[in-house]
Amino acid sequence: MTTIDWSELTHAYGSAEDIPDLFARLGGTEDDAVWQELWGSLCHQGSVYDASWAALPVLTDIALGRAPGGAIQAVTMAGLITTDPDEEFRARYTRETAQLLAVARELRADPGQDAHTFVYLQMAVLAFEGDGGVWAEALERINAEEYDLECPECEEELFVAFGSYGVFTSAGDYVTRTDKEATEGRTELVPATPDALDGIGARLHGEAVEFGQTEVAQALKYVFGKASCPSCEAEFTVSDEVEKQWI
Repeated sequence: MTTIDWSELTHAYGSAEDIPDLFARLGGTEDDAVWQELWGSLCHQGSVYDASWAALPVLTDIALGRAPGGAIQAVTMAGLITTDPDEEFRARYTRETAQLLAVARELRADPGQDAHTFVYLQMAVLAFEGDGGVWAEALERINAEEYDLECPECEEELFVAFGSYGVFTSAGDYVTRTDKEATEGRTELVPATPDALDGIGARLHGEAVEFGQTEVAQALKYVFGKASCPSCEAEFTVSDEVEKQWI
């Protein structure tokens, strides 16, 4: 095995020489704090660094139970790292990616998995497979029950909500859009019917149903459903705009 000189690698805060010590601290009572540090360093606000990729073998060992730390944390972090489009790194870690994919699929199928964790594991599966498009990252907004988009016609900033806020598209500031009693300036979302879904929408909805994730399946019907702009009345498919506008 090639020895990694972490001092030659970088993460969000500079030299990655602290990363081995952080991984070595996993397996005790401070795991949550250690993972928080690891996320902040290796995946700061979704950014990926050379040290992030170098951590994949360690994350794979954790995911497979060969090292302490918790499989779900390891898999979801590795999933975010592999959304990086760097083909050279992806080729270098093909073996680890395949192993992580197998673990992610197994964890995703756990009937006791909560909805939020299921979404993150589904994102990881898409990332490891490499063909999930923007959904390996954009699917995360299902946990927040919202997407911020622009109207494809008038470019008005829109807030698309499904869940505890209600089911609607609105324009305006945060206070207005989260007011559960407000109706002015809102239009209702129209959910997709499962038999009308195709492509990635059909797959994501079908797998949520298959694994008993009814809340996720319901949210996906709205994400792949129809909306209309409250300002100009233009109709659009929410998922189409997510795919076009996601950065």
